[in-house]
Amino acid sequence: MSTRLIGFIIDRLRENYSMKSVARECRLSISTVIRVFDLISYTNKELPSVISIDEFKGTTDKGKYQCIIADPVNKRVLDILPDRELVNVKDYLKSFKSRENVQYVVMDMWEPYKLAVKRALPNAQIVIDKFHFIRHNAWAIERVRKEVQENMPDHLRKYMKKSKKLLLAKKENLSAESKHKLAHMLELSNKLRKAYILKEKFYWVMKAENSKKARRRLNRWYKLVNKFNLPQYNYMVNTIKNWEPEILLSFDVPYTNGCIEGFNNKIKVIKRNAFGYKRFTRFRNRILHCCF
Repeated sequence: MSTRLIGFIIDRLRENYSMKSVARECRLSISTVIRVFDLISYTNKELPSVISIDEFKGTTDKGKYQCIIADPVNKRVLDILPDRELVNVKDYLKSFKSRENVQYVVMDMWEPYKLAVKRALPNAQIVIDKFHFIRHNAWAIERVRKEVQENMPDHLRKYMKKSKKLLLAKKENLSAESKHKLAHMLELSNKLRKAYILKEKFYWVMKAENSKKARRRLNRWYKLVNKFNLPQYNYMVNTIKNWEPEILLSFDVPYTNGCIEGFNNKIKVIKRNAFGYKRFTRFRNRILHCCF
């Protein structure tokens, strides 16, 4: 096999082509393409000042979920870990001599990640990605809607279900007609009206320019939640309070897990094209080969 052909195979596998399609294009067996690809190896030698941590469903021989570590500033994948367990994430982060240089770690609200960072990265501050706590707002009002519509007649229940997008959309983005429909919808339930007020007020919190303003607005929002006493939003308040310092920091720094969500979508395509990867090492190398 010529060096040129090997280079062509390796270059082709940087895209979302399956190994079977590359083998067909090169008129080779799949096992030959796999053997060429298995010569590739990636290692991460240092950690940048900002890293992102998340998980995705890989379902390999190492477990159901794998952990992805990325550089959100330069938008590249640094490494893929076989699972998201506390011990393994902590040991991986501790293995770097440059770990003291890490200033920020962006993550979702998964407790083992927080503990791993606290134990392995002494100078790092944790930033909760905004998407992961904003979505609790949508979940809360959705739970209220489902509870309210259960006790309604069939025609109103169907109307409520079909109109749920009106509840989830920001009021400022609705047309005059949509606002009229929304007003009619909120007249059907006082509980739903309260939930909608809380949802909109939380979006107002999210518009704060910095953590000081966000803290003041958040405290006002807490009082309103306490006044309305909706269990669904009480649960959301407890979640936010448990992560409040890390959430507030997201208002002061520009880092998010946006790039990692993009990588996760690409990983889904890689996995789907291959009908899944059983061997973790090969799956890891394919992801890094496509996203490094």
